Amino acid sequence: MDKLSVVKIGGNVIEDATALQSFLNDFAKMQGPKILVHGGGKKATKMAEKMDIPVQMVEGRRITDAQNLDIITMLYGGKINKNIVAQLQALGCNAVGLSGADGNAIQAVKRPIKNIDYGFVGDVVGVNSNFFQLLLQGGYTPVCCAITHDQKGQLLNTNADTIAATLAQSLSQYFEVSLWYCFEKQGVLEHIEDNSSVIETITPEKYRKLKTEHVIHSGMIPKIDNCLIALQNGVAEVKIGAPEMISGKTKHTTLIL
Repeated sequence: MDKLSVVKIGGNVIEDATALQSFLNDFAKMQGPKILVHGGGKKATKMAEKMDIPVQMVEGRRITDAQNLDIITMLYGGKINKNIVAQLQALGCNAVGLSGADGNAIQAVKRPIKNIDYGFVGDVVGVNSNFFQLLLQGGYTPVCCAITHDQKGQLLNTNADTIAATLAQSLSQYFEVSLWYCFEKQGVLEHIEDNSSVIETITPEKYRKLKTEHVIHSGMIPKIDNCLIALQNGVAEVKIGAPEMISGKTKHTTLIL
């Protein structure tokens, strides 16, 4: 079974042109088939503020009204995605930019209203695995932005972490998949203020212990929950750390069952 790398890159790197170029250099050199997933929330927030369009966040999640969806579509599906694709092409990586609507790549449903109306936010319900297989077998590198569609003509804003995990799970029936979450820290840290205190391996048992000891808490809990779900659904390994980890330059956290 061929190996596949699914790499998610966060907004902090996209904000910084030098950091993004360094990451893309490393990503282009990764061996074997690979997929890149990106968001761009910080740029979307800045553009909304420039245009005097209110941005509402609830527990770190963006409420996406029609005006904010327009901004997200322009930035994620347009400027950010195409700049990344162009930079990868310059590095000899034959990238192709995608939203969930392209090739019916990623289908979603509008999040139902319970306590909060998130607006045009999508929860993933399907991945067109055959389409991704065709691209990967053809030597292309998909670059997926955090936009899905409902198959009824509506684009939806979807969490990039979730898209990466869902793609990894869906394609694990055809590939041995490694899922990489790149963010601003070196990995999951034992002491939050010490960036060198990386916990190098986490199993479900160790995770339960670290939660009990309050070493892992807050926003890291849903991230690791998603990682473990991915592992339970066919993904071979999940790595969390700084962007440099994809080239082996830094320590990182590996999650295994």
